[in-house]
Amino acid sequence: MSETLNRPVRVLVAKVGLDGHDRGAKVIATALRDAGMEVIYTGLRQTPEMVVNTALQEDVDAIGISILSGAHMTVFPKIIKLMQEKDMNDVLVTGGGIIPDDDMKALHEMGVGKLFAPGANTHEIAGYIKDWVKKYRNF
Repeated sequence: MSETLNRPVRVLVAKVGLDGHDRGAKVIATALRDAGMEVIYTGLRQTPEMVVNTALQEDVDAIGISILSGAHMTVFPKIIKLMQEKDMNDVLVTGGGIIPDDDMKALHEMGVGKLFAPGANTHEIAGYIKDWVKKYRNF
């Protein structure tokens, strides 16, 4: 990305539900910070309501959900629904974890952005978020 944004991209990184595996979320949070983004990490055991309320309060450009529990077909749709109720249609919802390809496709059709599998290149993730924000948030 050759152009500079007017301010740092603000990203909320969250772990939803009882999934206690947060190493990947911490790696992504650090990588996004190192890429020049402002990162808010919620910690473990968040509810979809907590994630959306924090995203609204922090005025984030993107929400990244790390999910390894298998609850992705419940968590992502709930977050999308809550965001629509709060008119947060210009905030990217992305994430990663153990998500089968067919489920990734279904979630994308519901409005979830690109989802990343374990081992994804952190530069690719950061670039995707920055490019999306630049395109859809009018930077």
